[in-house]
Amino acid sequence: MGTFFNYPIDTMSQEEKRFFKELGVRIAQLRREQNLTQQQLAELLGTAQQQVASYEVARLKVPVSMLPRLARALGVSLEALIGETEPPARRGPTPKLQRHMERITQLPKPKQRFVLEMLETVLAQADR
Repeated sequence: MGTFFNYPIDTMSQEEKRFFKELGVRIAQLRREQNLTQQQLAELLGTAQQQVASYEVARLKVPVSMLPRLARALGVSLEALIGETEPPARRGPTPKLQRHMERITQLPKPKQRFVLEMLETVLAQADR
């Protein structure tokens, strides 16, 4: 029986087991997408390759303190790493400014810079 911080894996609830199995699958998939070996990922995390392998098959729980480092190493957000990819439910219609900002992020970089310069000019004038 594997343990982590004196917490036997066998004593986890079904929901916890499912979470760590799904997390392990995501870690393995994201690692492969980044063309990393388990050893390379382990080096980025400052841990052993066997530990990464154990995370991927859910023999060990990934410590909460390692999640941000793991997300950075795999090039994803913490939310994406833990499987929370759906945005939170919004109340009411999206504010107009928010919709405009989302559209601006879709523009080519030179046009984004132009819009940013315009905004900075307007805001600087408003501060006077």
